[in-house]
Amino acid sequence: MEALKAGKRSFEYVALMAGRRDARAQLINEAARDAGVPVRQVSRDQLGRLAGTQTHQGVVAVTSEKHYGDIEDVLTAKRGDKHFLVVLDGVEDPHNLGAIIRTADGAGADGIVIPERRAAGVTGTVAKASAGASEYLPIARVVNINRTLEELKEQNIWTIGLDERGKQSYDEIDYNMDFALVLGAEGAGLHEHVAKKCDFLVSIPMMGQVPSLNVSVAAGIVMYEALRQRRNPKSKK
Repeated sequence: MEALKAGKRSFEYVALMAGRRDARAQLINEAARDAGVPVRQVSRDQLGRLAGTQTHQGVVAVTSEKHYGDIEDVLTAKRGDKHFLVVLDGVEDPHNLGAIIRTADGAGADGIVIPERRAAGVTGTVAKASAGASEYLPIARVVNINRTLEELKEQNIWTIGLDERGKQSYDEIDYNMDFALVLGAEGAGLHEHVAKKCDFLVSIPMMGQVPSLNVSVAAGIVMYEALRQRRNPKSKK
C-alpha cells in the first residue's frame, strides 16, 4: 500500500490471491487502479512462488528495485532545522534494517546511509519490516563508510557512534546539532576504524548480564532521545 501511495517504484502488476473479497483487498484494488497498476488474481501456490514463501498475506507486488540515492540526496532531504542522519556500518539482518528504517522515519531522521557491500540492501523483506517507511525515507548506498563520515564532517555534521565501548552515556549528548548517528553490525558493533572516525562514542547503560542490545532496539532508544531533546530544546535531561 505504501509503495503504491509513494509512487516511487515502477509496478509491473499486483498479484492478489484468488477469491479475496475482504476490506484490505478492496483497498489494494482501489489503490492499484488509481495508480494505473494491473491487478491479477492468482492461486495461493502461485503467490508462494512469487513471494518465495508460503507464509505470505495473500498479496505480492512485482516492482522495480528500490532506488538508492547518494549522500547529497539525504542531506537535501533535511526535515528539521538541523540534520539528523543514520549511518549503518554493515547491518546484515534485513529485519533489523527494516526496523531501523521504520524507527528513523518515526523519529524524524532525514535519511539512512548504508554500505554497498557486506550489508543488507532494501529487499522485499526490508520493505515489509519497515511497514512501508522504506518507500519514503531517502536511503543512500555508499562505497566507503569512512569516506562518507569524512564528507559529513566537511559539511559540519557531528558523528556520534553507538558502541558498548563508549565511555559516555547516550543521554549525556546534546542532540540539538547537525549530527549523524553511526551504528555497527550485529554482534561485532562498529568497526574499529569507523569508531575512531566518530566525534563522540556513546553507549547505553546495561543493568543485566548481557552486554548489549539488538541493534534496532538500541537505535530506537537513541533516536527517540534525540527527538525528545529536539522537541524540548531548553532541557537536555
